[in-house]
Amino acid sequence: MPAVLEGTARALLRRVAIEQAEARMPSLVATVLREGRPVWFGARGTAEGAAPTADTQYRIGSITKTLVAVLVMRLRDEGLLELNDPLAKHMPATPVGDVTIAQLLSHTAGLTAEPPGPWWERVPGMEIDALTGALGTQTSRHRPGRRLHYSNLGFALLGELVSRHRKADWVEVARSEILQPLGMRDTTTRPREPHARGYAVHPWADVLLPEPEHDAVAMSPAGQLWSTSDDLARWAAFLAGGDEGVLDPATLAEMREPASVDDADAWSGGFGLGIQLMRHRGRRLAGHGGSMPGFLAVVWGDPADRSGVVCMANATSGLRASVATDLLDILDAHEPALPREWAPATVDPGLLELTGPWYWGPAAYLLRLRSGRDLSLSPVSGPGRTSRFTAQDDGTWLGLDGYYAGETMRLVRRPDGSISHLDLNTFIFTREPYDPAAPVPGGVDESGWR
Repeated sequence: MPAVLEGTARALLRRVAIEQAEARMPSLVATVLREGRPVWFGARGTAEGAAPTADTQYRIGSITKTLVAVLVMRLRDEGLLELNDPLAKHMPATPVGDVTIAQLLSHTAGLTAEPPGPWWERVPGMEIDALTGALGTQTSRHRPGRRLHYSNLGFALLGELVSRHRKADWVEVARSEILQPLGMRDTTTRPREPHARGYAVHPWADVLLPEPEHDAVAMSPAGQLWSTSDDLARWAAFLAGGDEGVLDPATLAEMREPASVDDADAWSGGFGLGIQLMRHRGRRLAGHGGSMPGFLAVVWGDPADRSGVVCMANATSGLRASVATDLLDILDAHEPALPREWAPATVDPGLLELTGPWYWGPAAYLLRLRSGRDLSLSPVSGPGRTSRFTAQDDGTWLGLDGYYAGETMRLVRRPDGSISHLDLNTFIFTREPYDPAAPVPGGVDESGWR
């Protein structure tokens, strides 16, 4: 593991030590990543009488959902389903079959947070037929698509969706399609030694109560897995940087796009497609938190610089969410990342004539040539719409993000071959403000500027 500086390591360990002591965690482990690689591991407390290591297993709870979501997106990429498909298309006779797969992934299906029956996390699980048979009118709490409402039940249904398409238990599918390719050999459905035992810490005394652990069966896609700090570091690196052998990079980027938010006014947290999102001090983090009786965990990755953090503890409650982002802040403060070196790109020289200022009416924009034949359009200054465009085989460009995501931009030339204008989904961009020689919608006043 590449090491951070001694002072950085001390500051990181101190933050973990403060959290373990003040939050009264029996044990707490953490890993910090930079550029997709672990650069620091720290631990405090004991797990069954021994200091935990990066190979000690903890239960990771709802982080399990992120793996299920990747399996679903792999099915989509293979053409076996569409995100707008109703669940009933793939799981007939399901009482909530009208909700879509995308709504289940983004927690906007309006389903109840928990399945019917006793608290599922502390009792032996039921089979899928018993689970779906227990669903009824009380299962839907909100109109589908109306709002974010976290649902463990929804991911139980998604796990069954994966199992039916692959004709194998979702865990076996995850092992062959995700865990083995990423080298996550210590991520399992039930604990193996060495592992931490789960405890509840008494609120008013420094004593512990062991928590039960069962196979959740049908609910297992919502939070069954156990993992290690080493394995979760690999998962953080995947969430930040991807792995083409597991998922198309464009699909992973799609999963990280905000689909629902917790706080619409400021949007500091929300969900993409099965991935939790958070904005923190200029970072846009992708990952997930996890909790099961006796365990707490969190994993975050930042696609911008492929940094990440993992925290795991064996307590039912008390771990503060800020510990993970504090560790990233400490790394940034003590060892700020260097910007990537600039290097010339391989581009189509025939497109150089397109670069430079363009005008949408009186608003000035810059068109830049990226690698290959790809372009970006952004305001020269002030507010405006910024988008990147990727070249298409027919000579047009497709918007990748921003207002123009999914829209087509085409270059229009005059009969003599000179450049006339850009047509961006009916918006006309010209080489001078309101060029009278271009087909500006509504025309240009004949008397011109005055």
